[in-house]
Amino acid sequence: MTVGKRSVLVIFGLLVAVLALIASGCGGSDDGGEVAALPTSSCTAIEYEGEGEPDLLIASDLPMQGPSRVQTEQMVEAIRQVLTNMEWKAGDQNIGYQVCDDATAQAANYDTGKCSQNGNAYAVNDSLVTVIGTYNSPCAAIIIPLLNRAKGGAQGTANPEAIAMMSPANTWPCLTVNLPGGCEANGTDKYYPTGTRNYLRVAPSDDYQGAFIAEFAKDEGVKKAYILNDKESYGLGVAGTTRKAMESVGIEIVGDEAWNPKASSYEALMQKIGGSGADAIFLGGLISENGGQVIKDKVAVLGPNDGAVKLFAPDGFTSQATIDESGGDSKGMYLSIAGVPIDAITGAAAEEFIGQLKEGALAGKPIEPYAVYAGQAAEVVMNAIEASDGTRASILEQLFATEVTDGLIGSFGFNENGDPEEASGAVVAFTMYEAEDELVSVKSFSPTPETVAAAQGK
Repeated sequence: MTVGKRSVLVIFGLLVAVLALIASGCGGSDDGGEVAALPTSSCTAIEYEGEGEPDLLIASDLPMQGPSRVQTEQMVEAIRQVLTNMEWKAGDQNIGYQVCDDATAQAANYDTGKCSQNGNAYAVNDSLVTVIGTYNSPCAAIIIPLLNRAKGGAQGTANPEAIAMMSPANTWPCLTVNLPGGCEANGTDKYYPTGTRNYLRVAPSDDYQGAFIAEFAKDEGVKKAYILNDKESYGLGVAGTTRKAMESVGIEIVGDEAWNPKASSYEALMQKIGGSGADAIFLGGLISENGGQVIKDKVAVLGPNDGAVKLFAPDGFTSQATIDESGGDSKGMYLSIAGVPIDAITGAAAEEFIGQLKEGALAGKPIEPYAVYAGQAAEVVMNAIEASDGTRASILEQLFATEVTDGLIGSFGFNENGDPEEASGAVVAFTMYEAEDELVSVKSFSPTPETVAAAQGK
């Protein structure tokens, strides 16, 4: 029988489709389980370097484009290091990993549409059991409820299919607790529509960071401060907690407003601040929200950052990107971050892990602080999977039951909200850095409970 060209093409097309379906099922374990990959539009292919095939899937959700990339690439390498150390295995479960990007080239930052797209993809993936992320709190606010309702959990009912989320970096308090006057309408409950908590973090929240900044600024002789924010939830949150904390330690707030991230110049704003009598400015927000230009215009109008008007910023600025994007005008600027400097982290486990990163994928690069937090988050996740029966509900239960002793960032457990509790070490300590050619650590300490309470509005 003769087959025409059109028929050959049809048959060939069907054959390609069949082969594609077979390929999409690859990655299943020997016992018949299959791991479904997350979309390549946001995520890398499934990584797995253990024996056999993966049984379960975890993913990281971080901005892999823009100024934050310096930190997030190291966070990914830290997660990979943990997987390698555990031979890509948690108990009887082989664990595959995908790196997912919540940023876009156009935004050069996390993108709310991309966060929503990723969250929806996670929620319908049967293989996914935990997401490690996010880096930015506004992105977490979008993804948490999507994971909370995974597989269509009914409003107001417990959902055993809720997907756990473990963040190494989110610091916005309202993701876990309602602060008086500091959270949006409906408060924290709106992130957990099923009533089940599915979000935890190993980073302390901005009530602690605001208290730390306030106490440090007071010690530096600051009398009057001007508060700026970038209009985003993270920036508004950290600006609010820092303002309350500063007021509680006796620093007068002489101004509080937002900068427009799309503006081409901030010289008029800086002239206004100069007329307020402020001897310090606090930038509540992210370097990616045109922070480099804000710093340049501050120095152009008000002088160097170690001069008459000091400049402070939170962890949204604490990276080499701030030095690079400001063209050197960040010199003398103070930047805070959770934890202690890499060379001040103690403990056998932490020192071994940092050594592995230095000798491995990050050879020759200064280790960014959040890399160790990402490693800790990955260890907590892997240990919870190992202690579980492999179901999402069991993994979530084990995450909340976690007790870490002398871990990568210290000792801690989690309270019912998913925040670290009974913590010691880098979990509750903060470090102030000064910008030079690179970040130079200045001082590390834990803020007092009284200032933390003030930052919370209590």
